Amino acid sequence: MTGETQQAIVTLDLEGVLVPEIWIAVAERTGIDGLRRTTRDEPDYDVLMRYRLDLLAEHGLTMTLISDVIAGLEPLPGAAAFLAELRRRTQVVILSDTFEQFAAPLMAQLGWPAILCHTLEIADDRIVGYRLRMPDPKRAAVHALQGLNYRVVAAGDSYNDTTMLLAADAGFLFHAPANVVAEFPQLPALDHYDELLERVTAALA
Repeated sequence: MTGETQQAIVTLDLEGVLVPEIWIAVAERTGIDGLRRTTRDEPDYDVLMRYRLDLLAEHGLTMTLISDVIAGLEPLPGAAAFLAELRRRTQVVILSDTFEQFAAPLMAQLGWPAILCHTLEIADDRIVGYRLRMPDPKRAAVHALQGLNYRVVAAGDSYNDTTMLLAADAGFLFHAPANVVAEFPQLPALDHYDELLERVTAALA
């Protein structure tokens, strides 16, 4: 009988880590400053999404417009090369609080990594609601992977990533704003892909 071996896997946030913040891009296109509010500012995701839906309804923004904004986005400089090298070394799963309808064009540019995210409810070209896969899905995913005997190394930038980072065997803040870094001093804060690749690789060993 052979003994068990623990494999390693990396979980990454998407927006702010690999691609630009989608809602900020929509804010820049439309001039609606309220859409600049993200999970870097609001810890409660449901509060944030209800706020966004109210703004979309108030200004009559369509899914077509938002899709057009997303079509013009590209991965952050260096992100595609970083992800490709990381995937050469280990398994990678993107854990994001974005939505399937938003993510697909960006996943194509990143080489179609696996992503776990949420789903929008759309009617008459308007976003009328959203369906979360489950409460606190990023932490749940980390625990599930650990239950499958994976060592999990994670990186993210926002409040909604911190439960994932704290649950992981090693967690890193990346491109995180000062307020998140200050509230979670136990998480190493990095800002460059080469440094993140080095630290993640070391944590995988």
